[in-house]
Amino acid sequence: MSQESRLVHIVDEVPELDGVDDLTMVVVLTGFLDAGQAADQTAQYLQDGSDGPIVATFDVDVLYDYRARRPAMTFVRDHYDEYDAPRLSVRLVRDTGETPYLLLRGPEPDTRWEGFAAAVRGIVERFGVRRVVSLGAVPMAVPHTRPIAITPHANRPELLVTSSPWQSELRIPSSAQALLELRLGEWGHDALGFVAHIPHYLAQMDYPVASLALLEHLELGGHLTIDLTLMREAAETCEVEIARYLDTNTEVGEVVAALEQQYDAFRRSEESGSSLLAQDQPMPTGEEIGQQFEQFLAGLDRDGPKDGPRDGLGDGLSD
Repeated sequence: MSQESRLVHIVDEVPELDGVDDLTMVVVLTGFLDAGQAADQTAQYLQDGSDGPIVATFDVDVLYDYRARRPAMTFVRDHYDEYDAPRLSVRLVRDTGETPYLLLRGPEPDTRWEGFAAAVRGIVERFGVRRVVSLGAVPMAVPHTRPIAITPHANRPELLVTSSPWQSELRIPSSAQALLELRLGEWGHDALGFVAHIPHYLAQMDYPVASLALLEHLELGGHLTIDLTLMREAAETCEVEIARYLDTNTEVGEVVAALEQQYDAFRRSEESGSSLLAQDQPMPTGEEIGQQFEQFLAGLDRDGPKDGPRDGLGDGLSD
C-alpha cells in the first residue's frame, strides 16, 4: 500500500455513480482561502438537505495540526461533553436537476500537501471525475458597494469561463488547493476554480453576498444547476444590515466612499491597459483603515452593538 493510499479511504462501490460520465468534484478547504467564511458557507449550502453517502474519507490525524487549530470542545459543569472533530471527506450530492457530483470539504491540510494531492488524484481516477472545481475567498481592499470580483483560474486556458482581473504576474502564498490544481494538470486532469474578493473590513463575518457569487460561478464552471433562492435572500439581508449600519456611522461611510474611489480608479486603469494597482492612487494605510473601522468591526462581534452587522448573517443556511 502506497503512502498516499494510507491518507484516504475510498468506498469500493458507489452505485449512484454508475453510468455517470460527466462528473464534477467541488473542493472547499477552509482556513487560508475562506475570508468572510464565503467558501465554507457555499459548501454548507451545497450539502444542506443532501442525504448522499460519504464516498471517501481522509486520515485527518496525519494532515491536521491540532495545536495550531484547536478544535472546539464543550464542557458541561463537570465533564467534557462534545468534541467537534475535524473531518475531511468527499460526499456525493446532487444539484437541482438531480445531477450527481462530489463535494470534497474540510480543513486545509497542514502537512503532506503532496500526499494529499496524490490521494485526491486517486479519488478523481477511481470515480472518473471529469473536472475539479475549487472555491475560495480572500480579503481585498475593495468596497462592499461594488460587485463581488472573482479571480478565475484553471490548469488549461480552455476551462476558464470568465476573464481574470489580473494583468501581470503575482507572487502569492501557496495553498493546498492551488497545489492540487497544479498537480492535477501535470497528471492530465482538468481543474479550475474561483476566488472571491472580500471587502477586508467584512472578512471576519459571514458574508453570503460572496457565497452567492461563488455559487453563480460554480454553476458555469462545474456544469451544475443550483437553486440560489435561500442564498440570495441571505445576501440581500446582509446588504440591508450593512447599509443600515453605515447610515448611522458617517465616519465609516467616508472610508467606504474612499474605497469606492480607489476601486473605480482600478477599473479605469484596467480598461486603459495600465497597472491594475493604480499606483498613482495611494491606498489608505493600515492604521488609517483600522482607526476608521474600529467601531465597525466591534459591531461584528456577537456581543457587540445590536444595530451593527452581525457575525453569522447567513447562519440560517446551515440549519
